[in-house]
Amino acid sequence: MAKYTGPRCRLCRREMMKLFLKGTRCYTEKCGVSRRTFPPGQHGQQRGAKLSNYGLQLREKQKVKRIYGIMERQFRRYFAIAAKSKGVTGKVLLQQLERRLDNVLFRLCFAMSHMQARQLVRHGAVYVNGRRVNIPSFSVEEGDMIEIKGREGARKIIKANIELSKDRGVAPWLEGDLENLKGKVLRLPDRDDIQMPIQEQLIVELYSK
Repeated sequence: MAKYTGPRCRLCRREMMKLFLKGTRCYTEKCGVSRRTFPPGQHGQQRGAKLSNYGLQLREKQKVKRIYGIMERQFRRYFAIAAKSKGVTGKVLLQQLERRLDNVLFRLCFAMSHMQARQLVRHGAVYVNGRRVNIPSFSVEEGDMIEIKGREGARKIIKANIELSKDRGVAPWLEGDLENLKGKVLRLPDRDDIQMPIQEQLIVELYSK
């Protein structure tokens, strides 16, 4: 499966906001967005032209893709499902993305980034309702129980992550037993639960053309 292998701080700088792609580094003064408050590239410091409507829509889509760490084909698939579902398309799209297992681990503060959360899942350390799940895109349901099992070294890293990200806190639609590395899905996420500045309507407009 295709994946981005370039510098992640560059992606945050392109969107001019912290996307928490670099793990621990994002919480320190070494964060690329904090050190360089302008877009990357040779002409990044020059004042650019005003974006068109299409440009705004494209930037919003790219931002959301980078927040959740998914590629274009997978993102289009999520949008197609949301468009066919009942309810507001943009809200359904964000709900699908929030319910991904790798995102749930990030929201529980078990991981410092979505990439680290994906690695935990791939290595077989995550159990949902007592069964091991190694698919990062697995969609959780209301009432699901998530538990981390693994070697003591991995558990120490996760507990360190919890301590470092305590200011971020656990998402309100989840319940975390951080001492025992367990979590529960209390309910499906609402639009108000997503604190990142996302304008999902721009994405709907982009794909509806």
